[in-house]
Amino acid sequence: MRLASFQITNFRSINDSGSIDSTQLTAILGRNDSGKSNLLRALHSLNPAEGITELSPIKDFPRHRRLEECQADTPVVATRWALDEGEWAELAEMLPRAANVRHVTAGRGYGTARWTGLEGLAELSLDVSDIKGKVRKIVPAVKAAAEKVAEEARATLEQEADAFDAAMILSPDYIRWSEGAVKALQTLRKALAAADAELSDKQEQMLVELEDMARAIANDTPALAKAKQWVLEKLPRFIYVDEYPALPGRQNIADYLVRKGWGQAAPVQQGFEKLCKAAGLDPQQLQDLLDKNDLATRNQLVNRAGAVVTSEIRRLWKDRELKVRFNLDGPYMDTLVSDPDDTYEVEVNLDERSRGFQWFFSFYITFFADTKGGRAGDAILLLDEPGLHLHARSQADLLEHFERDFGNQIIYTTHSPFMVPVHRPDAVRTASMGPSTGTIVSNKAEGDERTLYPLRAALMLSRMTNESATPVEESTLAAVPVQ
Repeated sequence: MRLASFQITNFRSINDSGSIDSTQLTAILGRNDSGKSNLLRALHSLNPAEGITELSPIKDFPRHRRLEECQADTPVVATRWALDEGEWAELAEMLPRAANVRHVTAGRGYGTARWTGLEGLAELSLDVSDIKGKVRKIVPAVKAAAEKVAEEARATLEQEADAFDAAMILSPDYIRWSEGAVKALQTLRKALAAADAELSDKQEQMLVELEDMARAIANDTPALAKAKQWVLEKLPRFIYVDEYPALPGRQNIADYLVRKGWGQAAPVQQGFEKLCKAAGLDPQQLQDLLDKNDLATRNQLVNRAGAVVTSEIRRLWKDRELKVRFNLDGPYMDTLVSDPDDTYEVEVNLDERSRGFQWFFSFYITFFADTKGGRAGDAILLLDEPGLHLHARSQADLLEHFERDFGNQIIYTTHSPFMVPVHRPDAVRTASMGPSTGTIVSNKAEGDERTLYPLRAALMLSRMTNESATPVEESTLAAVPVQ
């Protein structure tokens, strides 16, 4: 499923955000304290990777409103999702009258209950004239068949024919009608079998069609419930990230294995696990080789891992060419970074690199591990101000990385011109805050000068540098209003 739009209400600074369209990459621009982070936090709560929990009225309900206004079902998140072709077919097989459903909805309130909907779901309906026509032909046929059976079975069969005729009279409550119709059809079949009476092939076919119709209606309620549960199970998980903790440049492999075995791995050890996953290393294998004193194989493994990570870092980090090397020192593994093109190549521990590079390296490791089979593989990434510590050119590289290397939908907030996808104006949203309205979001470039500054600056830079300026961007710049 692909997130088509979302709307946040009754959450912190947000009374009603309005409907926010979502594309593969969605950038939300806004000045500081405009509520951008609150949009992501609320959306994350719909289906967090960590599991859904109650929201806190004291912490999350808008402060200017009375707490008694907040109930478990007070709406917070409403989302709309587009189904792919495989999902259309799966849903229609589960619930036949959902054959034309192409979008589904899901939402939540302050409690843990979530609700779903199926857009375009056909009404539960029956062809009344068709049913009446079949019944008018079947009842006389059963009575005619009763004339040919033994005397003791005749009366019973005629009574069941009359009972069937009465049960098939339609009522406005189709579900209740179908339950009675299914029983009447079963009873009629038993009576025909007991009397050893037979209907013609055409009449038998009509009876089968009535049975299928009645069962389909009777099964609609559980099928609908199953379909709604299916929507919840299909929802991609949301991963919200506002901090990217730096990965320590020195790790104790043995300590990591012990802590992991106890289920007590700290964030530092969890980061090391992701580093190993991205590098193609198995910490247990490295420890086993150390125990066997097979240092040559250990070094070969980490040399290959260093080459793999270096290749990816050079593809993504274009500020300068760097080399990553992993060094084993007994139970310790060091992550070392050097500048091969420098006159004097200096290799330093990852901890000693710039804060911007440490952030980028941590981001690369975290999301490479998570999106290549990790917990973020089918997730929607919600990133709050990514790349704050990066150089302007590296921020542009990061934006390119989002577009080129991620299959995930990404929604992120920013106020940096270098994180604005100027070549995709349809991906830009603007958030603003009003004293009475709270946080609202526009799917168009609307807002005051501060709100629109990153977009205007990005478009001006693109035009001046002529790196990726297009007629679309020229017209976009001219069309950006200032309120």
